[in-house]
Amino acid sequence: MGTPETSREPCPYRIFLDMGGAFGMGAIGGSTFHFSKGLYNSPQGSRFTGAAQAVRLNGARIGGSFAVWGGLFSTFDCTMVYLREKEDPWNSIIAGAATGGFLAMRQGFAASARSAAVGGVLLALIEGSGIALNKYLSAQQPMPIMMDEMPPPEELNSNKAAGKAWFGGLFGGAKDEEKNTGGSEVNILESFDAPPVPNFDYR
Repeated sequence: MGTPETSREPCPYRIFLDMGGAFGMGAIGGSTFHFSKGLYNSPQGSRFTGAAQAVRLNGARIGGSFAVWGGLFSTFDCTMVYLREKEDPWNSIIAGAATGGFLAMRQGFAASARSAAVGGVLLALIEGSGIALNKYLSAQQPMPIMMDEMPPPEELNSNKAAGKAWFGGLFGGAKDEEKNTGGSEVNILESFDAPPVPNFDYR
């Protein structure tokens, strides 16, 4: 049920991937927390042994709790995708509320409603933060400047010369250009009448 707009896996596989990822996060985070707590609470001389024992007793348990939460959340999320036939932040918000309410169902209706409200608000904050971050990052990216490539100077000069010759032929500008060329000077010199040579003979 995945869409091209999302980078997540399709729904049947998403549940197992989220369960594995949640178990890893819970196991690593819980082990780190309980190892530090075991070091602090253990007596002098056996701090490392107490820390290792605390990790052995609590690391897998917390990882399992996280895996259950991740599996339920992905299941409800995929259910909402199937029912609404689209993927948007509302699916995650509803799935978070449903997961919180389902996990607290054994404690009564009031506790289940409070947990559902907390889960929905938490997922709404997470989704809203993600949307705001994406908008901020997209606004920070500079827009590409589209510039046409300028032709080389030789091509520009040839285009100008061709345009002048074409318009000059139509409107008589070619004759004016011929007067400014080197060949016109030759024509002027050839048509120049030389003055008479003076005669110095005395009679």
